[in-house]
Amino acid sequence: MPTPLDPTTSKILIIGCGTWGSSTALHLARRGYKHITVLDPYEVPSPISAGNDINKIARGRSRHSGSFSGTEDDAVWVSEEVRIKATEGWMKDPVFKDYYHETGYVIAATKPENVRELEETERPTPERGFVELSDAEAFRKTMPEGVLTGDFPGWKGWYKATGAGWVHARKALTAAANEAERLGAKLICGSPHGRVIELLFDSDSGDVIGAKTADGCTHTADRTIVCAGANAPQLLDMKDQLRPTAWTLAHLKMTPEEANLYTNLPVLFNVERGFFMEPDEENQELKICDEHPGYCNWVTDPKTNHRSSMPFARHQIPRISEKGVREFLREAMPHLADRPFAFARICWCADTPDRAFLISPHPDHPSLILGVGGSGHGFMQIPVIGQYIADCMEGKLDERMTRSWRWRPETAVGRDWTDTQGRFGGSDVVMDFQDVKEGEWTRVANPRL
Repeated sequence: MPTPLDPTTSKILIIGCGTWGSSTALHLARRGYKHITVLDPYEVPSPISAGNDINKIARGRSRHSGSFSGTEDDAVWVSEEVRIKATEGWMKDPVFKDYYHETGYVIAATKPENVRELEETERPTPERGFVELSDAEAFRKTMPEGVLTGDFPGWKGWYKATGAGWVHARKALTAAANEAERLGAKLICGSPHGRVIELLFDSDSGDVIGAKTADGCTHTADRTIVCAGANAPQLLDMKDQLRPTAWTLAHLKMTPEEANLYTNLPVLFNVERGFFMEPDEENQELKICDEHPGYCNWVTDPKTNHRSSMPFARHQIPRISEKGVREFLREAMPHLADRPFAFARICWCADTPDRAFLISPHPDHPSLILGVGGSGHGFMQIPVIGQYIADCMEGKLDERMTRSWRWRPETAVGRDWTDTQGRFGGSDVVMDFQDVKEGEWTRVANPRL
């Protein structure tokens, strides 16, 4: 059994200072833990963290694809509880509230089967504040004149003015890490001193007792929490429960006049084409994401013959994704469709087989806590996800969350690695970066981190 916890004396080690790691450090520090160390191979905000982004969609209700591992009642309750608590955090928590922008959203699809799924998941009725959009003029009227200039061919959708919008992801992530540090957490970020190369195990019990970093230092702890996202399988055998999967994004440089026109816009999201949000204030760049089921990077270990998706950082996107971005723009904002990219990158997450989170003690290493498996919908919970991971560490997590988020390798037996998991767009298949030749990457002038 692991040693009992005492916030004044217990040493807590968090591996990863991205979205979930920074949130966990914050909530543990707020609970009075005095010896928190956070390790990350990059300075905050990490250039490979999914949370290091100018903005992300804030949805008014959870849209979850795939089956949960608990009962259906568990699934409904868990998603609603997390949604409510996260929204409260964005609106009230002083660390996060300045970065939440309730601008509303437009949700749409083109294929009839996807329109029907949106009707089922969104329940877009007038009573719930939705306005139906059935032609190009209706879509264009959701934003100031001159923003949406496209013909929206075949689009069907709805507009909701409240209950959703966007958040400034990078600022929220940085604020969480800074506040955790202000409250006493020790952040060791940057390689080699923050890059974990292996977990440390007790020779007698087999329990995890800390981690070793690339500079040769060992960091021992009473509890070790892995919040390493898509890189977690490189530290621990996850029994195929995580599939590191990447998405693509690009920025367009806007003029000051355009940036002013594009302020306080609702998010526009076509589940087959892509989405965009208003330009950021600092760089005045408009972020566009093409929509697709994601990329993996399949690599086979020659020693074990085990095949896994290996994350990597790159500030370019495949040309096929550039094509997707520009097709989306031609349908919605053709006046921007040929503008050169000012920035582009790939963005990694880690899918569980059922897209429910994996927040659990490890069954074989009771001092090891897992906080992974964001599955493409993990950032919105940054105000509260660390609370749940802390509850898990302390043995206080709600039993319905415990069931839904448990260690569950049985769900990965015979896993279909090509499963799109309810995502649409592009060729409607999960792609492989190994198929992208070197000359098939989009060139970006003066790429930056």
